[in-house]
Amino acid sequence: MTMPTEQPAPEPGPESVKTPRAAPVPYAPEDTPPGQDGHDPAEAPFLGLLAAGAAAEEYERPVLRARAGGASAGRLAALERAKLRALRVRAELEDRRRREAELSALYATAHDLAGLRDLDAVLRAIVRRARSLLGTEVAYLTLHDPSAGDTSMRVTDGSVSARFQQLRLGMGEGLGGLVAQTARPYVTDSYFHDERFRHTRTIDSGVQDEGLVAILGVPLMLGSGVIGVLFAADRRERVFEHGQIALLAAHAAHAAVAIDTANLLDGTRKTLTELEAANEIIRDRSAVIERASDVHDRLTELVLRGGGVQDVAGAVAEVLAGEVEFTEPGAAPAEALDRSRADGHAVRDGADWVAAVGAGGEVLGALVLRGHPALDPVDQRTLERAAMVTSLLLLARRTAGEAEQRVRGELLDDLLNAADRDPRLLRERAARVGADLDAPHVVLAARTDAPGGGDDDAHSHGADRRRLWSAASHLAATRRGLAAIRDGGAVLLLPLDPGGDPAHAARETAARLGAALHLPVTVGASAPVPAPAARPAAVADAYAEAGRCREALSVLGRAGQGAAAADFGFLGLLLADTRDVHGFVRRTLGAVTEYDARRGTELLRTLGAYFACGMSPARTKEALHVHVNTVAQRLDRVSRLLGPDWQTPARALEIQLALRLHQLSSAVVGDTGA
Repeated sequence: MTMPTEQPAPEPGPESVKTPRAAPVPYAPEDTPPGQDGHDPAEAPFLGLLAAGAAAEEYERPVLRARAGGASAGRLAALERAKLRALRVRAELEDRRRREAELSALYATAHDLAGLRDLDAVLRAIVRRARSLLGTEVAYLTLHDPSAGDTSMRVTDGSVSARFQQLRLGMGEGLGGLVAQTARPYVTDSYFHDERFRHTRTIDSGVQDEGLVAILGVPLMLGSGVIGVLFAADRRERVFEHGQIALLAAHAAHAAVAIDTANLLDGTRKTLTELEAANEIIRDRSAVIERASDVHDRLTELVLRGGGVQDVAGAVAEVLAGEVEFTEPGAAPAEALDRSRADGHAVRDGADWVAAVGAGGEVLGALVLRGHPALDPVDQRTLERAAMVTSLLLLARRTAGEAEQRVRGELLDDLLNAADRDPRLLRERAARVGADLDAPHVVLAARTDAPGGGDDDAHSHGADRRRLWSAASHLAATRRGLAAIRDGGAVLLLPLDPGGDPAHAARETAARLGAALHLPVTVGASAPVPAPAARPAAVADAYAEAGRCREALSVLGRAGQGAAAADFGFLGLLLADTRDVHGFVRRTLGAVTEYDARRGTELLRTLGAYFACGMSPARTKEALHVHVNTVAQRLDRVSRLLGPDWQTPARALEIQLALRLHQLSSAVVGDTGA
């Protein structure tokens, strides 16, 4: 809250509140001489007044009586001197009594504050006593906020304004901000007319709401630092005397010590509470730590005796009393796997916990703990340690398998490079790595997008290619296939189930390689290769077709996806080596030709006439010599068979090309029959 800035109050001193000493009156010959005991007889009536504690106006009566009785000028002068001396003594006595009362009040305040332990209670007592000591209408206290760099209103007594009770005072703003900044008392008898400090709209509004006029603020000091400001204020103009300033400053000194003591006690209580909680946690965790130690010993034993990934999962499941399984990257929850890989910790995924298994930025899989929505931190660490052991086992297995992968790569290179290889030798080499080259296969060309130029990019691209080959080799080994590095990417020869779809194999491979690398991997697939060992040359042709499909995906902006020639519509005729015209016609018009064959209708003829007439139903009905409603009904049936988008430019182009190829195929068949 912005307190009006005030000129520094002068240092209070005992002499600052005494009655001014009168100038000495010269002794006249006619003055009454001093008595034999050395006392001036003129002082006698005033001594009685002092003894009786008379009011100040009573001291005029002896002078008035003497003047009324016709006393001499000397006598009257002596009485005036005695009166002034008596008034000075009276002022001294009143000042001493006031100081004794103030000291007594301070001692009582210090005693009361020393008995309080709660910080809020201490602050409320400080403010109440400040208001009582100075007899003001309002007292309040602000404390320094180190984080905000200002002071905030903490406690008020006598305040009625909510806005005033929530004020904050920046350093140097208003009287309170100036006290906090300079560590000196400031006082003003009329806040809004005092221009010695910086007014702000917020602080002035709060002070105006409270109706304050005269304000005194003193710093709460601890050592050389200011921890807050103590205020006393009235809603009318008032001059705070030096003694009152000194009294509030002394009270603030006691208050600062009491605040510090309360803070220390509060901190001590909190520390004791935290220590008790820590001891409880230590006791509670002892069993968990012992369990973690047991897991560590068991995992170490597994590694030393050559255990596998499933052995690790089984050991952790037994210790954590839950179901633990190792999953491949593509089978693990993708979002949870990414978070675990980024954080380096096991993460919660619904009622499960997922710990990524990886090395060198490559994700090898995940350990998944099922059905444990709440997991102890030590148990979480146990799962994470098990994931690390699993990654070590997988890397060891990978190292052992790299030789086999090189053999697989060399075999695939020979299939691609040498069409005259002896099929018998190829079969023997394939059998040694578990591959069957007499079964149908599909060739897949995979590549990550190359980065821009520069040494760093080149280094990164090389690392990505090595990771791609590693992931492709791992995938080929699990599928009993072959993989090699070629043309800046990877080529895979994977078995294809009878009736299998090369396009599906391409999409699945793109997804699995992309998940392993955390990069988009584009994959093109060839048509099925029936028996690679019998026709090695067919593998090279299939690789060329797969490469064209991969490049087509990149050109079409579909990087990171997988596709085969059949996915590109009529473009597939250009990409595929087989030029499967009948397959294209069947995929495009099969539903219509089959309907005509079953029902004896003329949908295909109507479709051809419709396109030939510029997609005009009126001209089509003239060309077919049928009613326009018949044309509409037939086209409606075509929409049901081919889909509502068959007239869009792209679909219409494919359908017209399929119609033309169908007509050419039919003509060739007719000519051959003739």
